[in-house]
Amino acid sequence: MGTLRNLLVTALLAASAAFSAAAGEWIRINQVGYLPNASKVAVYISNSPQPREVTSFTVIDAATGGTVYISAPGDIRNTGATGELTATFRLNFSPLTAEGTYYLVADGVRSPEIRIGTRVYDGSADFVLNYMRQQRCGWNPFMKDSCHVHDGYIRYHPEKEGQHIDVRGGWHDASDCLQYTTTSANAIYQMMFAYQQNPEAFGDEYLSDGTPGSNGIPDIVDEIYWGLDWLDRMNPEPGEFYNQIADDRDHVGMRFPARDHADYGWGPNNGRPVYFITGEPQQRYKGLNATQGAASTVGKFASDFALGAKILAPFYPEFAAKIGAKAADAYQLGIDKPGACQTASVVSPYIYEEDNWVDDMELGAVEMYHRTADERYLAQAIEYARREPVTPWMGADSARHYQWYPFMNMGHYHLAKDGNAKVSREFIRNIRSGISRTFEKADGTPFLYGIPSIWCSNNLTTAMLTQCILYRQLTGDETYKEMEGALRDWLMGCNPWGVCMIVELPGAAVYPTQPHSFIPKFALGNTTGGLVDGPVYPTIFESLKGVNMEGGINYMEVQPGVMVYHDSIHDYSTNEPTMDGTASLTFPLSAYEKEGAQLRGIVEDENGVVTRVNTGEKKVYLVFTAHFSTGDKGRFENFDGVVPVLNTLKAKGVKGSFFPTGECFRQSRYRNAIKRIIREGHYLSAHSDKHLQLCSGKRSLVTADSLIRDIRNMEAELGSFGLEKAQYSWMIPPYESCDAFSAYILKGLGYKLVNPTPGLVTSHDWMGPDSPSYLSAATMVQNIKDFDESYGLNGAVILIHAMNYPDRSADDRVYSHLDEIIDYLRGRGYDFGTFKEL
Repeated sequence: MGTLRNLLVTALLAASAAFSAAAGEWIRINQVGYLPNASKVAVYISNSPQPREVTSFTVIDAATGGTVYISAPGDIRNTGATGELTATFRLNFSPLTAEGTYYLVADGVRSPEIRIGTRVYDGSADFVLNYMRQQRCGWNPFMKDSCHVHDGYIRYHPEKEGQHIDVRGGWHDASDCLQYTTTSANAIYQMMFAYQQNPEAFGDEYLSDGTPGSNGIPDIVDEIYWGLDWLDRMNPEPGEFYNQIADDRDHVGMRFPARDHADYGWGPNNGRPVYFITGEPQQRYKGLNATQGAASTVGKFASDFALGAKILAPFYPEFAAKIGAKAADAYQLGIDKPGACQTASVVSPYIYEEDNWVDDMELGAVEMYHRTADERYLAQAIEYARREPVTPWMGADSARHYQWYPFMNMGHYHLAKDGNAKVSREFIRNIRSGISRTFEKADGTPFLYGIPSIWCSNNLTTAMLTQCILYRQLTGDETYKEMEGALRDWLMGCNPWGVCMIVELPGAAVYPTQPHSFIPKFALGNTTGGLVDGPVYPTIFESLKGVNMEGGINYMEVQPGVMVYHDSIHDYSTNEPTMDGTASLTFPLSAYEKEGAQLRGIVEDENGVVTRVNTGEKKVYLVFTAHFSTGDKGRFENFDGVVPVLNTLKAKGVKGSFFPTGECFRQSRYRNAIKRIIREGHYLSAHSDKHLQLCSGKRSLVTADSLIRDIRNMEAELGSFGLEKAQYSWMIPPYESCDAFSAYILKGLGYKLVNPTPGLVTSHDWMGPDSPSYLSAATMVQNIKDFDESYGLNGAVILIHAMNYPDRSADDRVYSHLDEIIDYLRGRGYDFGTFKEL
């Protein structure tokens, strides 16, 4: 949270600084910041009757006042007038990559401060989870109270009408108290995908009940479990699935959820209806909705249960097995009842009008394939996918509310990634087509924004941003890099209103202060981390019941005509946070955090194990591992080299990082040395407990249970020396080897994995002269020097065993040459780092 606190300070400073613009002229920027290699475009806007022609701009270092960039031909694009805006210009300063704080001046108009750095997104994906915790139904950690504990009573089930069912939990959908499987299941999947792709971006600062604390489980996994536990309750028996809790009779004014006075026939705050999925039309106001089947909802159950079983296996193995076993039944019901399943309403016509369903079955089939390796599921996924090559809203001017949902097709990404070459090309083409259609609408607009201004447009923006990122990652094609940047920047404040659409996001100076929610209404704070709906067409705003702009910040002077946004508590069309939109931010924000880490020179292998820490910094990392066991020659493996290593490090004034196994911690003979490691300021973690061999090539040799048990035993030993998890979050896998499965489990347990830099051979110092792979200590020391000459050692991880192997003489142990190694590296200008710094 230190990074977040620093960003918050930056936000406060930015908010206090005057935006030095002439009256009626503004420069909009991404208020959070830019990665050094990102597209960077600010937008000049004016509502002056006689607007200026922007012909040049400069970028100034905020600290020194020096000019660091002068616009070149082609950096400025005139994008014309729109609505209240009489002039707009796009100002491209992407060539500026140096980290720092700047401001841009265009013909005398000054922008807010601009941040460029590799850490501008650090902690942001975790930050939006604040809103997910605020939205919890049942026990709510924000309110420190429980709500809707009597839910609910069954509707539309042919045999259980009116019966009670326990469906407590989940999240309120937005600022009402409704709960929908459609949006909740998508939120769960989006968070699972983010965690699966970028686990290092998520920390552990909250307990499973959402209150502050650490439970050894990443906070995003806590939130995923909260959602999946509810989804499990919404499927109590095979073939029995439920689509929503409550309906629009909920809309009786803002109130505390625990004091909900909405009455559905059982008395105020005494239970709500739970709608059974029949696959047939149900009530919509005075008529019926357009439900044609069950597949759109049960397909989401299937993908969530199948992937959720993998995500939760390291933490909740019994529950993971339970939901994993349910996935096939959910998927089969989608086959039996194809078609979309819409939501129900009673007193108004507003529902989620989902029309598509093959995308949900495609993703369900993909995740069933991942779970079972059954090729039939892959074939079915491809068949479903070909029925909707592009999500229909992309490139369209409009769509009904949630008509094409989820707003991007994650199944296409998996087929592009997992399919054979022909299938991969096909679905990369489909992904590109959706982006291209959106770009065609965006091209020539001031903010390069081609998203239709329909209800929840920011959710669509997030979906298209996700699609752009995944396309770039799949292909390396940067054709749409500027549009990706424009979508990202739109959410971060580079929009006509200059508002970051994520409430209180650190780094942002201007964000919604009056979102449509009971939280600000009753002065409880703000909807922290929530993504608000975003702009809508004026025709939509004017058509909605009960919406108005009273008492808000209405931005009338910069409304662009084609859309409107108001920071007003009474505007539920543009300023209401949504749970599913917020959850969908976790992937792009965590992806940018990971890209920032990569720009700092962090090098990872195919399993996400760090092998170089920072290639941009002239620093090396000396790490020392050991294991204790007995063999034919007595103490075959030991930690006997630890004292000589510590003595050398002390003499040379160098800190190291130590990773003995749990067995070393158990030996009384090493207790004083381990205490000395801590006392002298070295980094201390561990190397597993029993030094299990995790894999042979790509074949796993451990189960999730056996590996988790080993790590928990290791943690107990570390705890016996007074260490807490936050102090030893880096780990070297045993045998410096792990496969994708074991890496996934270890990361899930909260560890960042590191291995020696490939090409360095000092980790071979355990082999005796009889081994065909034997290398002498002198040879291994020379390898360090040769590697440095050829490739450099910036960020290199140099592993040395602090062990006395019986087949090696004292002088043939690499640690015996540690002083020589340190002297050489110092002479070459290297500093020494430890994992404590990281």
